[in-house]
Amino acid sequence: MPALQKIRFMLLAQAILVLGCVLLSATTALGQERGRIVGNVVNQGKGTIAGVVVISTNQVTRRTKRTRTDSSGHFAFRLPAGAYRIAVDAPYVARFLQKQGAPPERNYVTADAPYLAEFPSADDYKEKNYVSFQENVIVAEGRETRLNIPVETSEPKPAASAEVNQPTGYAGDKTIESAPQVAIDRREVRDRWRIGFPEYDRYGDVGARGRDIPFRKGRWYNPYDQSVLKGDYPIIGNKTFMILSAVSSSIVEQVRTPTPSNVSSARPGSAEFFGKPETFIYNQLFQFSFELFHGDSTFRPRDWAIKISPTFSLPNYVNTHENVIDIDPRRGTNRTDTQFSLEEAFAEVKITDVNENYDFMSFRAGIQPFVSDFRGFIYSDNNLGARLFGAFDNNKFQFNAAYFHQLEKDTNSGLNRFDQRPQHVYIANLFRQDFLAKGYTLQASLHYNDDRRNIKYDRNGFLVRPALVGDARPHSIKVGYLGLSGDGHIRRLNLSHAYYYAFGRDDRNPIAGRSTRIKSHMAAVEASIDKDYLRFRGSFFFAQGDTNPTDAKATGFDAIFDDPNFVGGQFSFW
Repeated sequence: MPALQKIRFMLLAQAILVLGCVLLSATTALGQERGRIVGNVVNQGKGTIAGVVVISTNQVTRRTKRTRTDSSGHFAFRLPAGAYRIAVDAPYVARFLQKQGAPPERNYVTADAPYLAEFPSADDYKEKNYVSFQENVIVAEGRETRLNIPVETSEPKPAASAEVNQPTGYAGDKTIESAPQVAIDRREVRDRWRIGFPEYDRYGDVGARGRDIPFRKGRWYNPYDQSVLKGDYPIIGNKTFMILSAVSSSIVEQVRTPTPSNVSSARPGSAEFFGKPETFIYNQLFQFSFELFHGDSTFRPRDWAIKISPTFSLPNYVNTHENVIDIDPRRGTNRTDTQFSLEEAFAEVKITDVNENYDFMSFRAGIQPFVSDFRGFIYSDNNLGARLFGAFDNNKFQFNAAYFHQLEKDTNSGLNRFDQRPQHVYIANLFRQDFLAKGYTLQASLHYNDDRRNIKYDRNGFLVRPALVGDARPHSIKVGYLGLSGDGHIRRLNLSHAYYYAFGRDDRNPIAGRSTRIKSHMAAVEASIDKDYLRFRGSFFFAQGDTNPTDAKATGFDAIFDDPNFVGGQFSFW
């Protein structure tokens, strides 16, 4: 054999010898680190039972191992050293006798202190001095722990809590049936939304003075508890929910404002320019909403949604003392009419999840609510359109790209009509959360209003478009709005602000009587500081006017369709 081959052979033999020694050492060490639990499963007559599944659970790592008794009722586990919990699987139930008042060392089963099967007596059963598992069964390295398990059979029956503990609120019927219960101490619940909780009084106030009762059962008509009717529980499976709601709004106004008597005065011989100023208005609105959506919407956007909100004005009543409510004076000074509308009727679908953090992109089409900025300065409406929206960069950025083909509004009720007006609105905005400081959100937006020339009369016979000011010929307006706004808090300072620059053209301004170039500004700031239960707030608003409305420059600021929430909110002087 050549010398080189001899050297290779000797090196290979040495490597195999070293590897064998390592494997032998590891095997020896592994064997020393493990021990055994052995024993028999016996019935009350001390007879062994074959085919019983015995379960061992490590009390530290929670790892579980199962084995089945052989024909002689014998079982054996080979386990790493540690403390274990031993139980049996259905339809058998272990009956380990608890030693009342036993010293702590007797609560452990070791190789030196085995557990021999000892069934509870009649008194033990009466006092429930038994458990269905044995804890602290100690496995020592290289040793064998003896444990005999006394068992008895048990018919599957519902757990006591299944009948007592019901879901909170008004949960409705189960949407997923669970498998039959096969163990006394466990019950499968596939309908995870309707897991029952025991009702209890947190503070023990039996007199019911300000009681705090978590997990209480409710009724379908109680909106303050969980209910399947408002989307707290699914109606199909675990992910399909329904929301039913109804709103009644009553508007009553009694006003005294200057009212023209016109040439068709309700009082013959009246010579004054203004007639009697009293006007009484009552408008009753009923809105019903039905929404169906799918998805685990707590942590991720919903997969799809459908919503419809029929709205009724029943009735809309006006009482005046002059003929100002209809173009035809023969209809008198009172008016009662009704209106049906759809304020919401849209479908929504999630296009994709952008990443594993549930950034997403969704699309919604139909009659839908949309507010283009934090305070509704430029566009705030429920109208017909399409919207693409979503988030990215772990929800730090949100965006909207929306298009609306405006529906006509009913003059009397303010609700949507089912005919379209030749006005198209395009909106794009981008939000950045935690900009400069956590809790402050910045928004950049671009609006474009394409309001085309047309003539429109309302149901009362009055001309709505173009406005009866100056040159009443139809005209079109094409104007864009470039804006930057923010809302949130910077440390203790609550801050909300907005700035918009409007630019475009009116092809025949009714006051100027010619084409005008639009160029205008708007700014708003509201800041506040909280002190305990008080809020100290200051607000500033600026909208540019027009010092010369007859020239070719239109500098007066106007929005597309605003509903501002500013200087106090909905009921402010705004």
